[in-house]
Amino acid sequence: MQATSSPGITTGRWLTRANVLSALRLAVAPALAAAIASGRPLAAAALLLLAIATDFADGAVARRYGEASPFGGLLDHASDATLVVLGLAALASRGEAPHPLAPLVAAAFLQYAIDSRALAGRPLRASRLGRCNGIAYYVLVSVPVVRDALALSWPAPVWTHAFGVSLVATTLISMLDRLLALRRPAVR
Repeated sequence: MQATSSPGITTGRWLTRANVLSALRLAVAPALAAAIASGRPLAAAALLLLAIATDFADGAVARRYGEASPFGGLLDHASDATLVVLGLAALASRGEAPHPLAPLVAAAFLQYAIDSRALAGRPLRASRLGRCNGIAYYVLVSVPVVRDALALSWPAPVWTHAFGVSLVATTLISMLDRLLALRRPAVR
């Protein structure tokens, strides 16, 4: 079930250009976390830049080449979740993010994937708060990485930690809202 879409590039249902970009972001996640935890700011910044570039590119590539699929959407979101979970865990090891945040983000992603029935091939269903949280997780990882790479003193770690505490609260609210939504009758 493989077809060649251009010379030298073989794709199947799951092996697509867009999915390769998402998988690259997944592979970058542990290296980014290691760079953050070990205090290598330039390496962390370069890896974060690569991750962000693949995040912007994978969707555009999927649409351009007709590669969008439920699996691709799940891989994209799983790559994002892995990147921020590992990045947040690394920041927590330095005292710049609350320790409960990384496991909460992982649990929220699992809840999101299960509730959306993504493993059955259905598209993921995001809430407005979930989308905002997803962006905020990226911001929380990015700010200290960029600050350290540029050798800035602001924002201080206490401020990133405080932002992380607010994300613990909004993540719990988002997860509770998703649970309550299961009990609400479907609107047609």
